[in-house]
Amino acid sequence: MQKIVSIIIILILTVVNLNSSVFAATASADVKAVWMATIFNIDFPSSKSDVAAQKNEYINKLDKLAAAGINTIVVQIRPKADALYKSEINPWSDVLTGTQGKDPGYDPLSFMIGEAHKRGISFYAWLNPYRITTVGTSLTSLYAKHPARKHPDWVLSYNNALFYNPESQGVKTHIVATVSEIVKNYDVDAIVFDDYFYPSNYPLPPGEGKDGAIANNRRQSINDLIQRVSAVIKSSGKTTLFVVSPTGIWKNKTSDLSGSDTTGNQSYYSVYADTRTWIKNNWIDYVVPQIYWQVGHKGADYETLVKWWSNEVKGSKVKLSIGQGIYNELVAKEIDVQLKINQKYPEVQGSFYYGMKNLLANTAGCREKISKLPQSQVALRIGTVTATVLNIRSGGGLQYSVVNKVVKGAKVTILNSQAGWYCIRLANGQTGWASEAHIKQ
Repeated sequence: MQKIVSIIIILILTVVNLNSSVFAATASADVKAVWMATIFNIDFPSSKSDVAAQKNEYINKLDKLAAAGINTIVVQIRPKADALYKSEINPWSDVLTGTQGKDPGYDPLSFMIGEAHKRGISFYAWLNPYRITTVGTSLTSLYAKHPARKHPDWVLSYNNALFYNPESQGVKTHIVATVSEIVKNYDVDAIVFDDYFYPSNYPLPPGEGKDGAIANNRRQSINDLIQRVSAVIKSSGKTTLFVVSPTGIWKNKTSDLSGSDTTGNQSYYSVYADTRTWIKNNWIDYVVPQIYWQVGHKGADYETLVKWWSNEVKGSKVKLSIGQGIYNELVAKEIDVQLKINQKYPEVQGSFYYGMKNLLANTAGCREKISKLPQSQVALRIGTVTATVLNIRSGGGLQYSVVNKVVKGAKVTILNSQAGWYCIRLANGQTGWASEAHIKQ
């Protein structure tokens, strides 16, 4: 992300023997998410080829994050067109062992999801869809069975790095298959794309303008991928969310009167990301703009952008959380001020903090300020069970297992609703899903 930068959704609850899919789609205004970057082993893992050390490190960090009030962890499981999970189509990531394609001896994703859900923390799977390398353009440096090596026609080379070409139909099919594989095999609560689409400022051919046919075709290619990823997630039958975290400026007002009153980098032009279209078409469930600047910043004032994005999601089904860059000490120092600004806008459902190191190190006192944020800023609804015996399931649908039963007249707290199902909290603190038809408000 911007500087490898810096999802959602789960009230901090004690969960008793609950299938992990219950965590998905429980939207509230108290999302407190943190990004765990694995590229360059920034946040995890700090050791390679040591299963016990990696597991212990993850648990230790997760416990510290939970103590700070974090209820959502966004883990980078695809840093360089590779995988921190068992995949039939992508090689194992070198961040695990030092060698791309080498089996680490366990399934990190399965382990990480389980440990997060034990603690009532939502697990968001963060993918970089297009990046292949950070430095170097030799395909032979990749794992022998790497898709990019087998399909060199899928690849762009720019600025001494390799990327998948967003215009390639083969690339689109591969990325959609990647998402489908993850959602099918793992109980992730969300799939997250960050701000990397086309390489930043990838040049146009001579004579082509930033709003011309080629530029528009690039944007349409990314739009097509977003729509297809959205469709494959929805077709899974699970409650997995689709989250995108673009850079904080779509367009400046100088480029488009409907843009923000800013003068910074415009994602619409720099990486060909038309987030407005994704929101208008409800292709994504959440948008998390990376507003990594401080209040009063000359070119990108924090509140100016929070207000702009709040207006963008109005009238859509897309929820909004704000990406906040606590790696910037100025932002870390004023994080309490920024959080108070967020509370002024009812569309804002919470915060995604980047980076994890700064949160754990309490840069400029940010962890203490974040941990003091009230855990709920929304009025929850109370429902009464009308069925003689009502099954409580691990997800919103009959295909999910029964995890509890309640009797007629029982009171439940309604956290969220989706497609005829309520996500509820029982009197004992357990959460689950129940048919809306059998709960009266």
